[in-house]
Amino acid sequence: MLLPPAATAAGRYAFAQALQFVVLAVAGPALLVTGAPWRMRPGRSLVDRVAMARSHHRRTARAWILLACFIALVIGWRLPVVVNTLVRHPLLVIAEAVTLIAVGCALWLELVESPPLLPTISRPLRAAFAALPMWTIWTLAYIMGFSRGVWFTALAHQPGHGLGTVADQQIAAAILWAVPAVCFVPAVYVSLLSWLRDSSDPDAELRGADSARREGQPGTLRPPRGWRAPSS
Repeated sequence: MLLPPAATAAGRYAFAQALQFVVLAVAGPALLVTGAPWRMRPGRSLVDRVAMARSHHRRTARAWILLACFIALVIGWRLPVVVNTLVRHPLLVIAEAVTLIAVGCALWLELVESPPLLPTISRPLRAAFAALPMWTIWTLAYIMGFSRGVWFTALAHQPGHGLGTVADQQIAAAILWAVPAVCFVPAVYVSLLSWLRDSSDPDAELRGADSARREGQPGTLRPPRGWRAPSS
């Protein structure tokens, strides 16, 4: 995304610039976190220590700060004045890539398991933390896609010469909608379905207590979750 021909196209077309952005902000961090070979040496002991520290210091505030920083970066790098500056000064894309990938990876570590690094927030919060950035990017895409004017002056096209400016912006809006959906929607559904599955089996405690008794282990029989004693 940072080398020709992708970088060259990103300096000429809004759809190519949008593709570069979502790869750096969403797809790249997601792939890096889900496919990271943390267990490979060297550095395995350091990663294990970080994983232990994260498990013992589950701070929701840290996750909220990461989410706020990511959303702020997404909005900031998509502002028309910033995109115009990126097109005129291509070296600034390096700063965009570093900030988006770094904060994006930190956010994805709170959304999915990347053993030995595990999320430190609950599954419902993971679903919300995946949905909010996606909705932010979708909102930016809708605003640009429904705009009939030139959204990025540095990427405007002369009428009658190839792809029109409005069509270019609409294709860019579709890319900004599709890539986050492919990346974030599975994270939302997996988090919600895992949470519902783990909390929707009222007989799990009964089965566990019965199994413990059969194996000769002490266990206390508890009523199913949600069970209420009849009022006298």
